[in-house]
Amino acid sequence: MEKFLKDFEIQPKEPSDEALRRWRSAATIVKNRRRRFRMVTDLHRRAEVEAKKRQIQEKIRIALYVNQAALQFIDGMMNLKSIGLYILLVNSVIPREEMKSEYYVIRSLDHALLHILDWNWLFTLFVLSFGISISFVSCSAAGIRQSYDISTEFRLAGFEIDADKLSLMIEAQNRHDLEAFKGVEGIARRLSVSLDKGICTIEQPLLPVRQKLYGLNIWKEKPSKSFLLFAWEALQDSTLIILLVCAIISVVLGAFAEGWPKCIYDGISITLSVFFVVMLTASSDYQQLVQFQNLEQEKKKKYVLVSRDGQRQKVLVRDLVVGDVVHLYSGDQVPADGILISGINLLVDESSLSGESEPVKISTESPFLLSGMKVQDGSGRMLVTSVGVRTSWGRLMETLDEIGEDETPLQVMLNGVATYIGKIGLFISILTFLALTVRFLVEKAIQNQFLEWSSSDILELLNYVAVAVALVIVAIPEGLPLAVTLSLAFAIQKLMNDRLLVRHLYACETMGSVTCICTDKTGTLTTNNMVVEKMWISDKVIFCMGTADSLGSTISLSVLDILLQSIFQNTEAEVVRGKGGGKTIMGTPTERALLEFGLLLGGNFKAQRQQFRVLKIEPFNSFRKKMSVLVAYPDGELRAFCKGASEIVLEMCDKIIDSNGEFLPLSEERRDTVMVVINNFSGEALRTLCLAFRNIESTTVEGEIPNDGYTLVAVIGIKDPIRPGVKSAVQTCLAAGITVRMVTGDNIHTAKAIAKECGILTNDGLALEGPEFRSKSPAEMKVLVPKIQVLARSTPIDKHILVTCLRDEFREKVAVTGDGTNDAPALKKADIGLSMGIAGTEVARENADAIILDDNFNTIVNLVKWGRAVYINVQKFVQYQLTVSVVTVMFSFVSACISGSVPLTVVQLLWVNLIVDSLGALALATEPPSDELMKELPVRQAEGFITKSMWRNIFGQGIYQLAVLVFFNFDGKQVLGLSGSDADDILNTFIFNTFIFFEIFTEINCREVDRLNVFRGLFNSWKLLVVTASVVVFQLIIVEFLGTFANTVQLSWQLWLLSIFIGSTCMLAAVVLKWIPLKRDVSHRDGYEALPCGPDSA
Repeated sequence: MEKFLKDFEIQPKEPSDEALRRWRSAATIVKNRRRRFRMVTDLHRRAEVEAKKRQIQEKIRIALYVNQAALQFIDGMMNLKSIGLYILLVNSVIPREEMKSEYYVIRSLDHALLHILDWNWLFTLFVLSFGISISFVSCSAAGIRQSYDISTEFRLAGFEIDADKLSLMIEAQNRHDLEAFKGVEGIARRLSVSLDKGICTIEQPLLPVRQKLYGLNIWKEKPSKSFLLFAWEALQDSTLIILLVCAIISVVLGAFAEGWPKCIYDGISITLSVFFVVMLTASSDYQQLVQFQNLEQEKKKKYVLVSRDGQRQKVLVRDLVVGDVVHLYSGDQVPADGILISGINLLVDESSLSGESEPVKISTESPFLLSGMKVQDGSGRMLVTSVGVRTSWGRLMETLDEIGEDETPLQVMLNGVATYIGKIGLFISILTFLALTVRFLVEKAIQNQFLEWSSSDILELLNYVAVAVALVIVAIPEGLPLAVTLSLAFAIQKLMNDRLLVRHLYACETMGSVTCICTDKTGTLTTNNMVVEKMWISDKVIFCMGTADSLGSTISLSVLDILLQSIFQNTEAEVVRGKGGGKTIMGTPTERALLEFGLLLGGNFKAQRQQFRVLKIEPFNSFRKKMSVLVAYPDGELRAFCKGASEIVLEMCDKIIDSNGEFLPLSEERRDTVMVVINNFSGEALRTLCLAFRNIESTTVEGEIPNDGYTLVAVIGIKDPIRPGVKSAVQTCLAAGITVRMVTGDNIHTAKAIAKECGILTNDGLALEGPEFRSKSPAEMKVLVPKIQVLARSTPIDKHILVTCLRDEFREKVAVTGDGTNDAPALKKADIGLSMGIAGTEVARENADAIILDDNFNTIVNLVKWGRAVYINVQKFVQYQLTVSVVTVMFSFVSACISGSVPLTVVQLLWVNLIVDSLGALALATEPPSDELMKELPVRQAEGFITKSMWRNIFGQGIYQLAVLVFFNFDGKQVLGLSGSDADDILNTFIFNTFIFFEIFTEINCREVDRLNVFRGLFNSWKLLVVTASVVVFQLIIVEFLGTFANTVQLSWQLWLLSIFIGSTCMLAAVVLKWIPLKRDVSHRDGYEALPCGPDSA
């Protein structure tokens, strides 16, 4: 079938619009377009939304530029003492009513600038600039008095500035108004906030008061669909509508033919059946909606670090209020509009707002931060001034409709399967109707009654139409694509319980095909609970797990003083009051470990920081692999400190400090000694850092902090223990045909030691450093990449190169982990990008396909297991649905051609459809994964979704069940010994009952495509057990108690047992079919052999 599904192939990640349009146009046989395509992106609407977004970004960009130009113009006018002209220009070109508008500032500046660009206005400006001498200070003061008179409501709450004035000032980036308010300190005072301690939540005004007056940090979202709307969508099925029409006509004609109340039985039975189909379908769809809504709520749960009540604490972004002091770090997204309080090399990316990719530096000269910006580098503190829809980002998000995400490859493929199977089913259904109709007309002609028509004849033809339509309902596997959605929703919900948040549906599906995992070390393979274990200083190796006295006694006071300076001055960590009131160290795990070690040595962090003045900082990043800081002594002397990757910092040193605090030249012999220490530490799986400093004679340093001439102080060895269970998880991956590669920034010796401990690095594996890896030619890459198991001292660029090579050259399905801002390209390039939930930055999370909430490698293994389960579960359901469809359609067609009647009535066919389409999907598509899945090779999507084994089972079971049903249809009376006037009714009921039990046992058969033991793990699949039991109970009710509506009669207990026994024989048929050998395909593109089949797979 794969050759017919070429139009239904798309890429999992970012499929082209052409491919998406192609499969949509190819999906022609659809019973209910609203339901089938409910989870499908509206490409036209998406294009409109993207165009709208670009227009809004362009307006924001122009507004920002206009504001900057206008403010520069004001600065220029200040020199001529002609700022009054600017105000006259604004007042002359802006209508009075617009001056009260929300966008007054932006519009006025825009209009003024456009008029100023006119030469006539420039000439007027030149003439009037000398005649108007209104001072800037008086104008500003007057403007503040006139524009910032606040309402009584704000004043009574204790505020001296309202929300509109803050919003306008920030969006216009009006520095002059900010200066008029005495800067950020003045704004904080008007908002009743301490810039050091943040909001006091136990004093007035309380948080709810701030939220009421200044707004919530949320925006209006599209309301979710109700259950009734899902029921209405389910009722849009064209076949159900036709059946309802037939039911109405049946009642009308039956009134003439059969009289009341018998005339309503068929109509009511069909109507009730349609009602139950609609309700069950709507319930299933609504449940999926609830699951996806829960997923969306989890995806929107973003936390930010704030100061409140003098304590650092994490709060949800949606709980931010105006006046909060927010701490921003590299990789964070600015959660609201605000003003910078203080910062270090703070660079932001405003492309999400304006479309401009050039980073913008935020400083005290340009302190305005807008919601939606992303921090590229540095850190800072921000005072929140506007939230929610009062920000440009909030209005942008509120304007844009949620368009959903692209459909997954499996959803598209099953749309193709449903289309082509539906065409065949529709054709056979039409043939069945023609066979019944032609036979009926021929019989009337033989009896010379062709021109004599009664209401009973019309009812008979109407019944043929209804039967044909019911056959179409069963024949078109409308539930196939929706079964994928159901399976994905179930898997995603379970993964959430296992601490993994799937951001894109295709991630869960594609993970089952992953052949390679490129994982970070820190936090993923290790616990990320770092502690300084060893230190080399003054030619001595010190074990650092003792007390402060024992450690301090081994180091001279002069050396200890320099060591503490190197730790306390050159750090981004802070000692703060935690939520419980106790002291907490905030910072990265490495920074925390060093600062804890400094405190253990008896150092006073606060006193050290107050003694020196920090002049310049170069923060650590994955490219520099070091952090440098320049500080000034009280007497004005300068000293630079540096720490980072051991070999990099060592290369910057030309001196070393001895035990007496003297500076000695760093000879080659001493350098070799230090390298031996570094390698020994690394061989013990310790993360090594070097601490160094340099005295600077000049009182000023232009440009960057010096990169040479340093004095080596110490080599630090930090222990980061391996996570429990990581080694077994790696072995599970290897057994499942998945190669695990470790990509880390650590020293190669440390990386190799950790990799061996985890079972990643084998004897024939290769460990390389990033610089050496980057220098290889493409030809060398092809040879080396398959052998690489460890990539040390790597940068995000190295990770991106490795992922690209694995995907493009070796056609691997690659999953990659990342936590930093610079990991975003690799996360987007990989088939599956996995971000860390604890250590990961917001930028990394936004570019990832799934978020590992506990940063644990074992969670990745769970994702692989569920990805395989989704694929295989859908295969089970497809096999089940196609088997039932083949038997139903062919049995009806054969019976119609031979006997001129169909044993299964409309109501019975709808019951079969309900079992297969909804209950079957619920039972098979949601089976939990077993550990056996991780003993097989990755799912090979290139091989084709419906495998040879599946076709064997479908047609084998179809032929067997069809033969049994046809046999009883024609010889059942004799075999069962039936006679009397109700013999036909009993036989038809028996056939219907046997057919249902065929489908029940077929459902159990489909739990395993190749293996013989279909009962393995059956009691773990509670949904399958519940569905099976429910079907049996309802079948009993239908046969024994609803005979009038279902066209059945009561059966004896002997016939019940016989029905169950005959139905169960399909399990024996399945065993025989699985013994049929199939040619094994060992030439897949991915190089893996097919999974075992036949009796050996039992």
